[in-house]
Amino acid sequence: MSNSNLGTGSGGANPYDDNDSSTNTPLPDFNASSIQLSTIAPAFGIASSSLPSVTTSQPDYLDYDQKGRGIVSTMFTNSGISYMLGVSLGGLYGLREGLAKTPSSRWKVKLNSVLNHCGRHGSSAGNMLGATAILYSLYEGVADNFELDQYTGPIQPPAPLFAGAMTGATYYMRAGPRVATLAGAIGMGAVGGTFALYSILGIPSASKGWLWF
Repeated sequence: MSNSNLGTGSGGANPYDDNDSSTNTPLPDFNASSIQLSTIAPAFGIASSSLPSVTTSQPDYLDYDQKGRGIVSTMFTNSGISYMLGVSLGGLYGLREGLAKTPSSRWKVKLNSVLNHCGRHGSSAGNMLGATAILYSLYEGVADNFELDQYTGPIQPPAPLFAGAMTGATYYMRAGPRVATLAGAIGMGAVGGTFALYSILGIPSASKGWLWF
């Protein structure tokens, strides 16, 4: 006669039976509303005396700079990216010019021609874009500092437009007032055209973190 309780564990009890009172313990409560900060603060190296005496239901807000990065930080970012972009684009143009205008087909002469053209065009483009990025960052910071948006009405945001116009006018100031005015109009038009394109595509203005892009 076979025993039906063989292999079931202790005393014939089914190990998969949920009626065992020793294993049906309730899950712990993970509700953190009843935790006292004064109790757990010493575990994190915080003195209990530095905690507020009265617990309020209002949330705590961290202090932050609502205007974003400062002028110096923005200037370094814009000028660095602009300089590297100018060096890269100028270097590619110099590579093309060096290969096209090499006086000989010899390898050393061709290499020397490429290096000369890359260095000349790359440094020129990098310096130009880096200088304009510094001017743009300074003028944009001045416009934000004086809160120019309060005086321009529906023209928002005015700081990039002002910075674009002043950058072009300042960069070509030595060429005369007519050229400077034209350069300022081109700078403002470039910023306004970018914003118009962004609005058509549904992209927030100045969302890339570089100049007005």
